[in-house]
Amino acid sequence: MTKPYQRIPIATSDDPLVPIPAGLFSLVTPHPYMALGADYGGRSPYFLRRRVLDKLIQAQNFLRAAHPEFQIQIFDAYRPIPVQQFMVDYTFTQLKGDRPLTPPETAQIWEQVLQFWAVPSRDPATPPPHSTGAALDVRLVNRAQEPLPMGGEIDDIGDRSYPDFYAAATTPPEQQYHHNRQLLRQAMEQAGFVIHPNEWWHFSYGDQLWAWQTQRAIAHYGRI
Repeated sequence: MTKPYQRIPIATSDDPLVPIPAGLFSLVTPHPYMALGADYGGRSPYFLRRRVLDKLIQAQNFLRAAHPEFQIQIFDAYRPIPVQQFMVDYTFTQLKGDRPLTPPETAQIWEQVLQFWAVPSRDPATPPPHSTGAALDVRLVNRAQEPLPMGGEIDDIGDRSYPDFYAAATTPPEQQYHHNRQLLRQAMEQAGFVIHPNEWWHFSYGDQLWAWQTQRAIAHYGRI
């Protein structure tokens, strides 16, 4: 299942993976996928390409200048292909449950899963965004490290995961969800990130999805 952005060619880059400084950002611990049993092969998920990390620091500084009480929290960043496969399979199993499925039902669930999860492709021309070191999943937290209400959890499968799901909301809680999503989005986008069309929490810089959304001819980062 090839997505439109995966048709964009990728340039070779020697920009290395570097650790996300825990002193600057809030990191979710224990890491949610490791807690489920995902094997990172001894590597940390809290790594990004060096230039992407610079952009993330810029986003954090922008946010803190306007809202010193808030901080960007990193839910997930670098994701090896085996972890992508693990999470795709895990999500399918969670949606399937214990019930037997007909072939059309199985296909429908896979379509639902792959609407939100990238195919764990090992083809260098079609890497999952997180496997490039250029994508990350984030949210906002307050001084007590409590997540701000965003109207849905990271990795939720469903319409409320769309970034603008609450844009036309009329109730105060839902309006607050939209405000918080916009606050996060503004901080990330002014630093050069793009948001995933289906996920309020997913941002990237330099990968194929970024190139496709910004109408670049070539992506900066491939699988690493």
